[in-house]
Amino acid sequence: MTQPAKSQADAAPKPARAPAGRSHAGSAPFGGLIDAVIVDEPVLFPFAGSVGRDAAMAAWVWVSRDLCPELIPAEKLESGRFGAAELEPLMPDVLAGMTAALERVDADGEALQRLRVQFGRERAREELAVTMAALHARALLPKAQGFGRAVNSIGDEAALGTALQSMPLRDPQMAALLFHAALGQIANPTRLITAVIRLAGGANEEAVARNGFSPLLDAYLAHAQNQLCRLNLTGPFADIDLACRSLDRFHRLARALTGYIEFARTSRSTQILSSITRMVSDRVEPRLKEVATDLNQAMRRPREGHDRIDGDRLLGAISGVYLLATVRDCRASLALNAVFDQAWNQTGEALELHIQRNLDLLRQNPDDQLTGARLDAAIKMAEVRFNPDYAETLRRARVTAERRG
Repeated sequence: MTQPAKSQADAAPKPARAPAGRSHAGSAPFGGLIDAVIVDEPVLFPFAGSVGRDAAMAAWVWVSRDLCPELIPAEKLESGRFGAAELEPLMPDVLAGMTAALERVDADGEALQRLRVQFGRERAREELAVTMAALHARALLPKAQGFGRAVNSIGDEAALGTALQSMPLRDPQMAALLFHAALGQIANPTRLITAVIRLAGGANEEAVARNGFSPLLDAYLAHAQNQLCRLNLTGPFADIDLACRSLDRFHRLARALTGYIEFARTSRSTQILSSITRMVSDRVEPRLKEVATDLNQAMRRPREGHDRIDGDRLLGAISGVYLLATVRDCRASLALNAVFDQAWNQTGEALELHIQRNLDLLRQNPDDQLTGARLDAAIKMAEVRFNPDYAETLRRARVTAERRG
C-alpha cells in the first residue's frame, strides 16, 4: 500500500528562522522562477515534477541566507525588490553553490542529518534535488506552459501527438517538470490522455509507461492532489466558489485517468488516486451534511422579536446549494454517494416546503418585503437544485401571488 510521504508531519515546514534583515515574507521562492512547478500544501505524495511551496521556500531561505548571502542582498529581499530579473544573472553561481553544498551532504551522513534538522523536513535532500532540477529547467518551464495553452486550440489529433513526442521522454526528470508545467494550462485534461493512448498503442498503464509517458500520469496525480489546499470549507469565510472550481478540476483530472486508462488494482497510481479521492471527499463531506440545516435556518422566520433576514446564513445556504450541485456533477470521482443522496433529497424537500410557505405568506401580505426576499432566494436555489424551467415557473407563481393579494 502506498503511504503518504512524511512531508505531511515529519516534513512539515519548519525552516530555520532567517536572521533580522533577511525576511522572506511575501516573496516567491527563487523570485518566482519555478512557480510553474510549485504546489501547495498538503503534499502527501511527492512527485518528480513538482515541489511543495514550503519545501521550495525552505530551499530559498537556505540559499539566500547560508549559501549565497553575498550575492542576494538582504535589504532587497526584505523590501520585495529582489525578483526573477535580479536572480537570473546570478543563477550559475547559485547552482554551483547548491551543487557543492549537496556534494558535501552526500559524502557525510551526519551532514545529511544536519540538513534535515535545519530544514525541519525528513525529505529535505530529495526535495532539494527536484528544486535544483526545476532551476536548471527554468528557461523551459514558460515554454511548457505555452505548450499547454496551445493544446487548448490544437484541433488536429495527429498534430497533438507530434507535439507530445517532442517532449524529452528519455529524460524522466525533465519530462516530469515540463508535463507538470504544461498541464496547469490545459482546460480539458482528457485530450492529452487520449493522444497518449494512441501513441502508446494501448490503454493500460504498462503501455503508457513503456512509451515514456509515466511522468505525465504523475503530473495528473500531482495536480489532483494540489486541489486539496483549495477545499477549505470550514468557517464563515470559506471560499465556496474556489472550492467548486477545484472540485471540477479534480473531477476532470481523475476522470481523464480512470475513464481512459486501465490501472492495476495494486499499482502505485491506483493507490495514490484512491487516497487523494478519500481526502477530497473527507473535506467536502462535513459541509454537505450542513446544507439542509443551513437552508432551514436561513429561510425560517425568527420566533421572537422583529422579522429580519440573516444575510450571512442566507449566503451560506445559497453557497451550500451551489456546492451540492457541483458535487452532483463530480460525484463519479468522489466517495460521497450516500452523503450526497441524503443531502440532495433533504435540500429538495426543504426548498419546496419553504417556497410553498412563503408563497402562501406573500398571498396574505403582498407588501411584505422580507417574505419576498426569502422567496427570491429560495427560487434562486431552486434554479440550481432543480432546473431553470422550474425556477421560471416559481417566478410566475410569485407574481401571481402578489396580484391575488
